[in-house]
Amino acid sequence: MTKVDSSAPTLFGGTAFNVLNEPLIAYRRVEDARREQVSLPQLLAALVRNEVRDFPALRAHQRHPWHAFLCQLAAIALHRSGRTQPWTDAADWASALRALTPDHPDDSPWCLVAPPDRPALLQAPTVADLSSWKKWMATPDELDLLVTSKNHDLKASRAHAAEPQDWLFALVSLQTQEGFLGAGNYGISRMNGGFASRPGVGIAVGALPGAGWQLDVAALLRHRDRVTERSGLRGEGGHALIWLLPWDGDLSLAFASLDPHYIELCRRARLCLLHGRLRAVTTGSSVARIDAKVLNGRTGDPWTPVDEAAGKALTLNSRGYDYRLVSELLFGSQYTGGCAQELPQASSLPDHEPVYLSMRGLVRGQGKTEGFHERRVPIAPKVRRLLAEGQRSSLARVAKERIEAIAEIRKLLWGALVALFNNGKAGNDASDGTKDRANAFARALEVAEDLRFFDDLDLEVHADDAIEARLVWLIGLSARAEAVLRQAFIAGPRSGMQRLRAQSAALSRLHGGLRSDKAPAALRVLSEHLRKQSDLRKEQAHASTH
Repeated sequence: MTKVDSSAPTLFGGTAFNVLNEPLIAYRRVEDARREQVSLPQLLAALVRNEVRDFPALRAHQRHPWHAFLCQLAAIALHRSGRTQPWTDAADWASALRALTPDHPDDSPWCLVAPPDRPALLQAPTVADLSSWKKWMATPDELDLLVTSKNHDLKASRAHAAEPQDWLFALVSLQTQEGFLGAGNYGISRMNGGFASRPGVGIAVGALPGAGWQLDVAALLRHRDRVTERSGLRGEGGHALIWLLPWDGDLSLAFASLDPHYIELCRRARLCLLHGRLRAVTTGSSVARIDAKVLNGRTGDPWTPVDEAAGKALTLNSRGYDYRLVSELLFGSQYTGGCAQELPQASSLPDHEPVYLSMRGLVRGQGKTEGFHERRVPIAPKVRRLLAEGQRSSLARVAKERIEAIAEIRKLLWGALVALFNNGKAGNDASDGTKDRANAFARALEVAEDLRFFDDLDLEVHADDAIEARLVWLIGLSARAEAVLRQAFIAGPRSGMQRLRAQSAALSRLHGGLRSDKAPAALRVLSEHLRKQSDLRKEQAHASTH
């Protein structure tokens, strides 16, 4: 571990915190959850052996950029070494990583701290004198990209007991997923515009980081030539580690000069040692580091789905990865997934390990953050087989019909809720406040259906009688809608006469809509079933009176 004398000059002038040979990164072991402190090469070797349980110091929004950084770095090193299989020994990883920076025998590109005119990890060389850089930061969470609402959502500048790895994670997060934040603060190339976000969508196997890392590294190597050709990147000799190149803030790099798996940076930032403590200093730039605005995020990023018709990368919104978007990503034709979204061959999967569609993303807005979203949806073996057999359209049809059914039930429920809150009257003259209350309760149904959507979908896919399975689901969906309506009774009118009239009108509106002979196509099977059940009860009641 680098020892820094606190009595040294105010600004430490050497290199410090070398990730290639110092144990700066902590992970917990799969076997016993014991904390291990390792160098970067040792970590890569541990991932190969699938010994990593998790990274205890990693914040939620840093998970995907850290995973992507480790995958891209490994893929670059393996390709430059002419290998397709990762090394199992840390010494081999160290040699391969050093081979990426042959002009720097002092390892400065792998150090968190280096003289400003030399590259440091994820920090481009710049002017030797940083006196004109005015924005100093005392904690890594100040450097990180999160923008909170007036310091209320999540307190900033609180990580005063930070370790070097906290600064490393903040650097990776800032430089590989930050967007536009005012004049001089440009975002990364791998997103659709400055106010977009970098999605992280890919196939994951099991729950351990090592399995997912190995799967994605293999995908990056396997699809390297295809990404090169489709994205117009440089197959050999392209810039891979962008922080090796000097940057004065006035010139952008041509996109065509980059390696397919390039690891970028978007901000002029340097870590320094002041009186023995790590600090960061940043300044603006007049241009983005990579000239890729016209691409709208179509950079060949392994984890970014692309809307080919619209010519832009996926931008996550405040709804996050809801069931509609996930259905489109899994079964639809709107988005073309990155190479990390390719389903692996069954023969290459570990025994009994579940397969997921893993999705992460931080939603950005203008001067704000609209939430971190993460979801893992299991992909059942039969669904994987159908996808592999080219039956994506049939799965898309089933999902689309279910999404339409939920929307129609939600519409009926909303009308019933408006009647409830409007004292039993129709919703034509309802106030905006009444409609907002109805929206809140109807939204609760949709949220609940979102949570169970893919489990219910699997039941239909695996059923011997798909029509019967759909009907069972629709009956359950209508019952859950009625349960939401009845829960809303407590928020309806309180006086006796109005309460009874409002509740009766609301139930009548919901039941009438479900049984209507003019029901939309998505609910036709349900409405016919309910009408038959109603007719049968009438016949039984008539028979019992004669």
